Amino acid sequence: MIPSHDSDSRIPSVAVIGAGPAGLIAAETLARAGYRVTVYERMASPARKFLIAGRGGLNLTHSEPRAPFLARYGAAAEWLAPMIDAFPPGRLRAFAEGLGEATFVGSSGRVFPRSFKASPLLRAWLGRLEGLGVRLASRHRWLGWGAGGALRFETPEGEGEVACDVAILALGGASWPRLGSDGGWVAILEEQGIAVAPLRAANSGVRIGWSDAFRTRFAGEPLKRIALAVEGVSVRGEAMIDAAGLEGGAVYAQSARLREAIAREGQVVFEIDLRPDLGLDALAARLARARKGETLANRLRKAAGLAPAAAGLLREAAFPLPAEPEALARRIKAVPLAATAMAPLERAISSAGGIVRAALDERHMLRACPGVFAAGEMLDWEAPTGGYLLQASFATGFAAAFGALQWLNRPAPEAWAGPWAAGDESEMARDDS
Repeated sequence: MIPSHDSDSRIPSVAVIGAGPAGLIAAETLARAGYRVTVYERMASPARKFLIAGRGGLNLTHSEPRAPFLARYGAAAEWLAPMIDAFPPGRLRAFAEGLGEATFVGSSGRVFPRSFKASPLLRAWLGRLEGLGVRLASRHRWLGWGAGGALRFETPEGEGEVACDVAILALGGASWPRLGSDGGWVAILEEQGIAVAPLRAANSGVRIGWSDAFRTRFAGEPLKRIALAVEGVSVRGEAMIDAAGLEGGAVYAQSARLREAIAREGQVVFEIDLRPDLGLDALAARLARARKGETLANRLRKAAGLAPAAAGLLREAAFPLPAEPEALARRIKAVPLAATAMAPLERAISSAGGIVRAALDERHMLRACPGVFAAGEMLDWEAPTGGYLLQASFATGFAAAFGALQWLNRPAPEAWAGPWAAGDESEMARDDS
């Protein structure tokens, strides 16, 4: 992309470092306000993590009302609330639709583009940015600041420096480092005295010491329609048995609780309900009706309705199993498992930790670095999958750009309209087509 106004030095220049959703929405916002914007990306092409995340169906955001939506961000909810209020789910949907990607709300409440893919949306977005004069400089790895405050980059041609009026940092966290987010920026910021909470795995699997027999037989098998309870909080979903433990949506939704408990105690015992759709009494009654002499395997399959992997997990965690129907039902609805560690950060979907709130002023500018703003997964927040990660990435990118405009005493461009802008907390209409 080549800017349309490179030669006009009277127009302030903006460097956006990181070409993920947070960086690109910041670039668009500032370009619409009339700035010369260059996006610097360490990889050969932009938004690689965004593209990978969209391979199984791009989950843009969620249709929940405001209060439960914000609660998904846990301790960071109060910090993120004004940013998400300024760029709520309705605005993200309008943004996608403005790029020719109509959206719909699925039966789970998640919001998807009609194509289900990230690539058409990204292609249209990059074309629009090009039309706004945004320049993309790939294979530029940020190294920090030079002696005069210029940005230092490592490029295929060697090291170089870039002067700018404003910088937006949107380098991501430390999950999926092969896609560009390796957390290398942490040391750079800490050298400047900027406080960064340690980066840790979020939306991550757990490590469990399976027996060799169980691992060999069931690794790769799903556990469908389960509920996973940690410290009294239960979440329904699915999981996947792997050779080292458990992965999957239900595990990811509880990963923050699992991670913190392991950090405190060295391990955590949690429970899986293999039949959350069936009450204890009803399950016990089914088990009591089993034919005399029927094998336990058939009893679990026919009466309890357990798939082989679920029955195998039950045996792995609670052998020998009780014969009495109510006791067996209780065990099926509360299978105890001990997790000893989280999956490594590089295997996590996202990361927790990052630049702490106190390091930023109300404009999202680094207090130690005037004119430098931060956004996206670099900030100290986390969220479950389901659209919440992308929503906050877009919202914090928009907020950083808006803060930069405030710092430069320039008006913000006209925003997209959407729910919550006027206090509308109602749920968006569902369209399950």
